Amino acid sequence: MNDKHIVIGTRASELALWQAEFVKKLIKRQYPQLTIDLKLITTKGDQILDTALDKIPDKGLFTKELEVALLDGSIDLAVHSLKDLQVNLPDGLILGAITERYSPEDVIISKEKKLSLRKLRRNAVIATGSTRRQAQIRYIRKDIQIEELRGNINTRINKYLNSNWDAIILAKAGVERLGLEEYISAKLDVREMLPAVGQGALAVEIREDNAFAKELLKKLNHQDTEIAVRAERAFLRRLGGGCKNPIAALAKIKGPSILIDGLVATVDGKNYFRSTISGSKMEPEIVGKKLAESVYNMGAKKIMKEIKKIGG
Repeated sequence: MNDKHIVIGTRASELALWQAEFVKKLIKRQYPQLTIDLKLITTKGDQILDTALDKIPDKGLFTKELEVALLDGSIDLAVHSLKDLQVNLPDGLILGAITERYSPEDVIISKEKKLSLRKLRRNAVIATGSTRRQAQIRYIRKDIQIEELRGNINTRINKYLNSNWDAIILAKAGVERLGLEEYISAKLDVREMLPAVGQGALAVEIREDNAFAKELLKKLNHQDTEIAVRAERAFLRRLGGGCKNPIAALAKIKGPSILIDGLVATVDGKNYFRSTISGSKMEPEIVGKKLAESVYNMGAKKIMKEIKKIGG
């Protein structure tokens, strides 16, 4: 990279390209003289589409190859959905910016409008590849049947349209960023479907020694979003979990305080521990850790030990 040219690394899915172009536009707005190229990189998560995410042992399924490219200098920035990013970054890499969070909620995709989990017919079929969503669905409705669903957003919607499933669940941010709002039946209230850590926010990862990239990204960082996701990621880090485990959290800034809601569950929904705490927004990591201790004390510690035994 030089002061006139940078390379942004991104996955090749339509949503990933939207996200990379979005970051590119934000940078160009501040530095119109820059030439910015995108480099498309295929990750392991993009290649393995016939296996449930929780059955794939590797960490960083959607980020590792981008991080390798950062470290070897073939790209200067990597744009990620923050929910895909491991809480412990490789040595030499840091987050240069976290963009303002879009809606963090999940949505129901269904032909029937204004549908909710509680309004679905008895023994309805929902498809999702997320253990977080599966656990919360089963906690609310033991009768619902769940089918495995992988692929990018368009692929998942098309699979649904050509199936006999009652619904699928996707992140609201991704659906709306691709202009696919017409397929949304209803937004899921976070009280019944808590989102993934970092959901709705984008992260720009850089090399720690890249002073120019740090300066370039300063104005892209959204402070309240950064504080909120720092608390959420501290919660996840303390639990020792990853994006494949049934763990969820959402933090919000309320004046000088931060309020964070988090849960740990088993995929079958039989064990479900949820807690909410608040603290100073000046200490988001401490607040996130305290929430982890809260759900641990409720009984989540045993669940996390079992997850680690089977390689989660």
